[in-house]
Amino acid sequence: MADFTLYCMAQSGNAYKVALMLNSCGADWEARWVDFFNGETRTEDYSRDVNVMGEVPVLVHGDLKLSQSGSILTYLAGELGQYGPKTVEEEREILRWILFDNHKLTSYTGTYRFLRHFTKSGDTPVTEFLGGRMHGALAVMNQHMDGRDFVAADRPTIADISICGYLFFDDEIGLDWDQYPHIHAWLQRIKELPGWKHPYDMMPGHPLPE
Repeated sequence: MADFTLYCMAQSGNAYKVALMLNSCGADWEARWVDFFNGETRTEDYSRDVNVMGEVPVLVHGDLKLSQSGSILTYLAGELGQYGPKTVEEEREILRWILFDNHKLTSYTGTYRFLRHFTKSGDTPVTEFLGGRMHGALAVMNQHMDGRDFVAADRPTIADISICGYLFFDDEIGLDWDQYPHIHAWLQRIKELPGWKHPYDMMPGHPLPE
């Protein structure tokens, strides 16, 4: 049995954040596929035994069970001794950008992608709103990355791993990197991390059946 078990699915950018962290740190981990698209996260068993929030990712480490990617990344940084802060100032800066990602970027980007790519909703007032919020966050991020290699420190941290979670689905989101050249350059640096793979190559469940 592996040291870590990650409840995940290939289509989840939030689960990818944790999978990338585990892979890049060389951790001994295994994926437990969650059949989200056929309703597994909405079952009574999943709510009771895995995550009352009905979401992925969930990380199991011994008797510990954690949910929410930001909490899991913080735990793993301490447990594995990589991608964490070296100073109190870095700790605050990392937390600042993880909160920015969770609230301003991932929340809108993930929902926008789900409607655009999976439900094929087409352009609606909802997707227009979500897309506008996503692009607003990307503009902030692009400005921040001008002249910087990484988000919160002089090296990659869990802030970088959190923020990149959905951005490798750029074709499904319809992003034009000419709009955000500093983000695009940063993503190329993320691809150079040890153990990097695209989400669809790192977690089970892709491609979805027709």
